[in-house]
Amino acid sequence: MHPAIFARSILAAALCLAAAAEPRREVAVSPDELVQVTVCIDGERITYSAVLGGKPAVLESPLALDGWPAGKFISSSRKLVLGTWRPLYGERAVIPDNFLELTLSFDRLTIVVRVYEEGFAFRYRLEGKGSFEFAGEATGFRFPDGSYAWQQHGAEGEYERVPVKDLKPGCERPLTVELGGGNWAALAEAGQVDYPRMLLGPDGAGGLTPALDGPVRGSLPFETPWRVLVLGRAPGDLMERNYLLLNLNPPPVGDYRWVKPGKVLREVTLSTKGGKAAVDFAVKRGIDFIEYDAGWYGHEYDDSSDASQVSPDPKRIAAIPDHGGLDLHEVIRYARSNNIGVLLYVNRRALERQRDLIFPLFRKWGVAGVKFGFVQVDGQRWPRWLVESVRKAADHKLVVDIHDSFRPSGWQRTHPNLLTAEGVRGNEHMPTASHNATLPFTRAIAGAYDYTICWTTPRLKTTRAHQMAMSVVVYSPLQFLFWYDRPDQVEHAPELDFFYHLPVTWDETRSLAGAVGEHAVIARRSGQSWYLGAITNERSRTVELRMGMLAPGAPYTLKTWCDGDSKTSVVIREAAIKGGDPLTLGLAASGGCAALIEPR
Repeated sequence: MHPAIFARSILAAALCLAAAAEPRREVAVSPDELVQVTVCIDGERITYSAVLGGKPAVLESPLALDGWPAGKFISSSRKLVLGTWRPLYGERAVIPDNFLELTLSFDRLTIVVRVYEEGFAFRYRLEGKGSFEFAGEATGFRFPDGSYAWQQHGAEGEYERVPVKDLKPGCERPLTVELGGGNWAALAEAGQVDYPRMLLGPDGAGGLTPALDGPVRGSLPFETPWRVLVLGRAPGDLMERNYLLLNLNPPPVGDYRWVKPGKVLREVTLSTKGGKAAVDFAVKRGIDFIEYDAGWYGHEYDDSSDASQVSPDPKRIAAIPDHGGLDLHEVIRYARSNNIGVLLYVNRRALERQRDLIFPLFRKWGVAGVKFGFVQVDGQRWPRWLVESVRKAADHKLVVDIHDSFRPSGWQRTHPNLLTAEGVRGNEHMPTASHNATLPFTRAIAGAYDYTICWTTPRLKTTRAHQMAMSVVVYSPLQFLFWYDRPDQVEHAPELDFFYHLPVTWDETRSLAGAVGEHAVIARRSGQSWYLGAITNERSRTVELRMGMLAPGAPYTLKTWCDGDSKTSVVIREAAIKGGDPLTLGLAASGGCAALIEPR
């Protein structure tokens, strides 16, 4: 079958050429024939279009760089790749990687297009020798009339549904688009390593174009990041297919088996006593790491603060009675003796000055990882610096959590010690339930996000069961629990057993139901056990599920943690079910439900 598809791609191009000498058309069809991309070459004008299931996904749009002409067309070639790969950890144990690659060679430029069942991607390769500079991209993305997008401005902003033609400049990616006719797309980028990030804005003709925050410079030959369109027939398809961004990055080089995902408890007293208490809590509750957040080496915004020295910020500890000081080395020793890792936060001000000093020093201390704070992401320099920093952290066996405006683009496949990243409006902002129900279909397409789940804080705008469900809805191999909570506040809460036995990496992930901004039901499998997270917006609803992932007729035990009669009440129920039985979950306004399904 696949060789025939390969032949049909070539035949389609030949038929187009037979129909007219100009323009030249090159067609690439995915191995399952679901997605088709056509590139049109008309003199110096190069455009592309795409179809999903026979329906337009992207209308004819330009392929061009601003200030770097392609030159004369030379040749085209095709390559069929069929395979799978196994990540060290992730949302699924096995990832398919099946595509047809179309390579178009010009005098000064090569355009590579890959077409998958899950969508398609393209990148530019600048040819030649010596240095280069160009101003930006003239790439375009024109969607069918009537398409709507969920725009977000600022990596921690809120989402708004707007007609694509009304999108405002500087929009974040991934950008989720409802194409109409039952089809969906997410516009993203993969492999952003030595290149300004792609923000999006109007092109003046109803479509979109990348807005790079700075020129691009380098040495030839040079490859740009991939422009990616994840495609699906439901918004949940986009989340399930987010591995497409990983596929477009190279595999790791070296041994990363030392990388350990896990759950994390934040320590905020900045004391020896508090650190040891956090370790004791972590041991009892199945938590893998504690993290000393901002302030352990001085004021994080003070350029004179030294991250190679332990010196708690006086302003942060002034209100803590009987602080007793911080012997960080003793806490690390105590934690390691109990098989608990210690993570340290370092603001970018110290990190930029001291990276090459503190990484080997932290390794010597026995630190497990570093949380980068308030990283810079503008222009070409800082993305390159971030990749280099994660690589250097790996040299010293340090895992990494990048916070604030950074958005992943799949290169965590190449550098798997990058376990998670923020780039999300999480619980530091106390977002609405509607926002949370938007994230699985938008931000999650870029990969792991550090949402900082909470439990007792009265500022929460959701129920506790909603927060519990978010631990499944949100994929983060470093999953922070109890962000604004203290161990003594949650010590005697039996319903929290769900958190304590929860995995953070998975063998399989499925979107069972959902609508952007309204509700989401995500199921994730670890071994033979399925974990479910169901959340709703500010409207209560009943969700009815038929869980096709269970063996028909097989016996299972279902345990649920769902909304009770108040915002803080969680009701635990257990029942015997069979595969194929319907499951009905009642969700309170801004509420949720977590569930565990295990074979009997």
